[in-house]
Amino acid sequence: MSQDRVIKILSVDDHHLIREGIASVIGSQRDMELIAHESSGNDAIQLYRQHRPDITLMDVRLPGLSGIDATIEICAEFPDARIIMLTTFDGDVEVQRALKAGARGYFLKSLPPDELIKAIREVHAGKKRIQTELAARMAEHMGEDRVTAREIQVLECVAAGRHNREIGERLFISEETVKVHLKRIMSKLGARDRTHAVTIANRRGVVRFS
Repeated sequence: MSQDRVIKILSVDDHHLIREGIASVIGSQRDMELIAHESSGNDAIQLYRQHRPDITLMDVRLPGLSGIDATIEICAEFPDARIIMLTTFDGDVEVQRALKAGARGYFLKSLPPDELIKAIREVHAGKKRIQTELAARMAEHMGEDRVTAREIQVLECVAAGRHNREIGERLFISEETVKVHLKRIMSKLGARDRTHAVTIANRRGVVRFS
């Protein structure tokens, strides 16, 4: 096979075993080459500029700059970048955030190797691909009211264990306004209480807890 037809791939993941696994899968394909791998979002941007890969496999949560933020920067500079998010995070809001950032695909690390290879080839061919179960999860929440930026701030405070009065003081709003925000948050997320709301928000990727 001629060198110019080889799909050049950049892998970005902060787990060594995952990088090794990806390298093994890609190394078994005659039409693919792993040209570089890195463990942080900032370094991923520099490597992208240096190597201009055909496909980038990017984890969502990385040390420092997140995979989604790195994707935003890469796509702003290289609009034709083909980035596939490969992660353990399956929240529908997380998927939407990644696609809005410019990702062309979103898959879980539990994906069978042959499916990953297929996804790489399809995205390289110009298609957009999302793992079937993730697309179905997104469809379930289609048309729902989104949690606002202010409501996310309230959720973050709740997750940190702050009471309503403390949240109000921190966000410069009244305690009554905090209660209104919490009521709307629980309605939007279908939560029983504030703790349940935090659990749902974390699972769906509404709030990025570390």
